[in-house]
Amino acid sequence: MRLTPAATLGSSIRAKGIFLEIRARLPTDFRKLLHIESRVLTLRLSEGAEDDLKVVFVIVSKALQNIEDLPVIPREIEDILTISTAERHRWVKDGRLQSAGTKRVKLRGRARNITFHVFDPQHVEDVLDRDLVTVWRDAATAAENRRRAAGKAAMKRAQRNDRGTAASAGYGPDENSHSSLRGWEDFEKDGLLR
Repeated sequence: MRLTPAATLGSSIRAKGIFLEIRARLPTDFRKLLHIESRVLTLRLSEGAEDDLKVVFVIVSKALQNIEDLPVIPREIEDILTISTAERHRWVKDGRLQSAGTKRVKLRGRARNITFHVFDPQHVEDVLDRDLVTVWRDAATAAENRRRAAGKAAMKRAQRNDRGTAASAGYGPDENSHSSLRGWEDFEKDGLLR
């Protein structure tokens, strides 16, 4: 059975996730018999296992009925939208990427459960169709440029204020200050400053 583009949203990582979801619904004896290659689910049974084939086919067909509505997990949305993990976290926090809820799983070898946001496939498709990732990145770049420009302007103001304060306090160069130096008159006679 071929996975539809509406189900995978053009992502091989999502196709692998769907495959793992379907395989998890199979009885343990049949899990290793289901494979995926080029977004096509294949079942490899030995000869004479027609009854097993019917059982597995019914389970897989039932699982594929509403597969387009399967929530999108973080690594899948990063692949589909070609975004980084930091962008995903920032946009979920800002409310740009709308979470469809959270999912809690316990990974093998870990003592604690991991909770993460899942996303509605229709919302992900809408973000793709409207090319919102580019808009959000352009807005972030503009904000960063404004922040840098404000920082540079503040540095220039601080330097100007420091120069003005130093000159008024008598720390800067003063034309009368050279008269108190010994030997200055001889230096002026030679005309080296002209």
